[in-house]
Amino acid sequence: MSEPRHAVVTGVSSGIGAAVAARLLDEGWRITGISRTAPAPAGQGLRWIPADLSRPERLPGALAPVSAVDAIVHAAGVQRSARLGELDAGDGSLMWRIHVQAASVLVDTLVDRVVDGGRVVLVGSRTMTGVPGKSQYAATKAALPALARSWAAELAPRAVTVNVVAPGPTDTPMLRDPGRSRTPPVMPPLGRLVRPEEVAGLTSFLLGPEGGAVTGQTLVMCAGASL
Repeated sequence: MSEPRHAVVTGVSSGIGAAVAARLLDEGWRITGISRTAPAPAGQGLRWIPADLSRPERLPGALAPVSAVDAIVHAAGVQRSARLGELDAGDGSLMWRIHVQAASVLVDTLVDRVVDGGRVVLVGSRTMTGVPGKSQYAATKAALPALARSWAAELAPRAVTVNVVAPGPTDTPMLRDPGRSRTPPVMPPLGRLVRPEEVAGLTSFLLGPEGGAVTGQTLVMCAGASL
């Protein structure tokens, strides 16, 4: 019997990261989950590494025990919102560290442990195109497609794909975070929020055999919010 595929998933304790981990575990993957808070018990297939993604400089040490990797999913995220004249430099720095710098350190540290034909998925946001009151958040999410396209070009000779999944308003605890209370979510045209399980399903597709020819792309899932 072959060994189960191995995915490193950040933000595994909540929201999209937790949904991705649950989906992959159901599909027989082995998961190394990275988050500040311990995830809910998920059986023997999940190994948790405690790490604060807002301190990306500590990630290489935390990742030292990780061996061969078939996939990396960077799902950790936080949202702080404010309009011009009220921007907080600390909030902007926090989001940059978690969304962009942590992604860079994570993939840079593990790239030589990713098997040929492996997959990388960064969880972005439909907000990357710009939304009033979310300029700092949007800027960090807008950086992810640039990372993905650059890495996709670099890793194509190894058949390693790199893509961004960019959901719109998703029914996760982050949607109810007091730090983004000044920009309450707007219900998309489909009349409901995106479900974390739907984002996990798209991520699973990109990690699976049918997703092997998709690389350097940003796939938006927004329940019509982009219309």
